Amino acid sequence: MCKLMQQAVSSILKQGHIYEVGGIVRDRLMGKKGVTHDRDYLVTGIPYKNLSKILKPYGQLNLVGKSFGVIKFTQKIGDDFVTFDLSLPRTEYSTGSGHKDFDVNFNPNLKVEDDLSRRDFTVNAMAWDIENDSLIDPLNGRSDLDDGLIKIVYPQSFKDDPLRILRAVQFAARFNFEIEQETYQRMCENAILITTVSPERIAEELNKLLTLSVKPSVGFNLMESCGILKLVLPELQACKDVDQPGGYHKYDVYNHTMQTIDSSPNKLSVRLAALFHDINKPQAKRIVDNGATFYGHEVLSAKTAKKVLKRLRYSNEIITQVQTLVDRHMFTAEVTPKGMRRLVKRVGIPLIFDLLDLRRADVVAQGMGGTTEDVDQFEKDIRDELDKKSPFSLSDLVLDGKYVMEKFNICEGPMVGEILDYLMDQVLDDPKNNTIEKLEELAINYYSKINDDITLINKEANQ
Repeated sequence: MCKLMQQAVSSILKQGHIYEVGGIVRDRLMGKKGVTHDRDYLVTGIPYKNLSKILKPYGQLNLVGKSFGVIKFTQKIGDDFVTFDLSLPRTEYSTGSGHKDFDVNFNPNLKVEDDLSRRDFTVNAMAWDIENDSLIDPLNGRSDLDDGLIKIVYPQSFKDDPLRILRAVQFAARFNFEIEQETYQRMCENAILITTVSPERIAEELNKLLTLSVKPSVGFNLMESCGILKLVLPELQACKDVDQPGGYHKYDVYNHTMQTIDSSPNKLSVRLAALFHDINKPQAKRIVDNGATFYGHEVLSAKTAKKVLKRLRYSNEIITQVQTLVDRHMFTAEVTPKGMRRLVKRVGIPLIFDLLDLRRADVVAQGMGGTTEDVDQFEKDIRDELDKKSPFSLSDLVLDGKYVMEKFNICEGPMVGEILDYLMDQVLDDPKNNTIEKLEELAINYYSKINDDITLINKEANQ
């Protein structure tokens, strides 16, 4: 705990009590100290208004959670700003669909045990008494933690917040825990309620599943078995039991996808690309004499990735990255240096190595013992080319749009872009072309050809 936060805690303890709650307690008991990003505190014995006054000298306050009894408290620690959530104990019950409307009762005089009794799972329903340096565990969360068990705190938990179904899945995969039988049964019974949850909240849990789990497949398989996969990602559900005859794949499309995700590096864009890379194989499947083909599935899958990620409200940056990776994942490493440079140009330098990682995962996930030596060599060749400072984008050309406009006395517009694209193609074919003299010569010849073509078209139109 930083010095400023220690001072704030000391001031709070003069009038009330403060407890660490949530993931930070769970992770500490699991020996994962410093891993959690949760910085949640519970304060008892101090009214909301008084707590705000106590905290004000030590950092910035954001009172957007006032109706829930929550204060977001931000301090500058070194060069970074760190935000802590401090809340009063409360009870709450969902009164509307989608966990949007609540009957909330926060009261500084409620016991910490009352607050813990409203939480999602017993392993998250523990608090650490900072003053007495002791654990408060009214629901035997530590025992369930030791047993690796996900168990709801109260029977109506999933009805009050259906997202907890996906959270249970995420925790099971993330910590390699089992879901208690009654909890799992209630997940299945309430699966349809996941459709009432906002896309943003679903995406947040999917992100945790994909990036915090060694084997995200555990979570997706639980989603499928309890009935929420077909509601959250029906496109992935459609891949179930779609076989891939022909001797290249050991698994059906769904299980191959699971293997690909698990084999991918722990990076959100890459694991999302692994999730979607074959999503349209069921639609592209064509039976042939020696098995089946899936021609064009990568193009269809890229479009589906864009559609689904938009549905889940992902950022445009993530959508573009995933769409590019999926669209290009069928690249061949057996190309000329020209072909290699063109691939790097299309994908972009920041993404090209992610694409290679996706291919490696895809090969491993075929389950046929295939190697990735060709991809490894391809990566070496790309890195060698980058070390040579070869041009891969318009910004790498030694002349720019302004130069073209001045040279040919033309205004900004499509013509400028067309000339630059042509010059880029010539440089990709041979990086030695990237000199002022050579590009100017190429631009003059190309511009002359364009004018000749325009003159010919106009002449034919007037005849």
